[in-house]
Amino acid sequence: MKDLRRNFLKLAGGAGAMAVTVAAGLLKPGSAWAAPWNKTAFESKASADAIKNLGAAELVESKDITITAPDIAENGAIVPVAVTSKIPNTQNISIIAEKNPFPLAASFDISAGGDAYVSTRVKMGQTSDVRAVVKAGGKFYTAVKEVKVTVGGCG
Repeated sequence: MKDLRRNFLKLAGGAGAMAVTVAAGLLKPGSAWAAPWNKTAFESKASADAIKNLGAAELVESKDITITAPDIAENGAIVPVAVTSKIPNTQNISIIAEKNPFPLAASFDISAGGDAYVSTRVKMGQTSDVRAVVKAGGKFYTAVKEVKVTVGGCG
């Protein structure tokens, strides 16, 4: 009984201290810590619009960007895609599945000095080019790989 009361008082005191720091503005709720997202780019229905809304006026083809994805995806619901950028000072990597209803599938900010490698799974409804758009040093670079999506894994 004594331990139960002690634990309750510890939890109540901790919750009270947390409430005071949030009310004082010293601590923000978790949702406020999330980075702002580019809503217009993610809601774009054409890949050209998504690229434009990412801020890329012109893209430069680069062999320093590697897209690792299957040539033939047997299940379009989970297509693994990884992008590696060897371009110095990479700031952002975005993945676009060009024939998707909303082409911008993912966008990752890379911290200064971090490895420019991202990996995710993308849902693809049909065979399409997968484009990586890399922002580095204020310029935008791109690479493309075609991924064939089969129905039921039967080619």
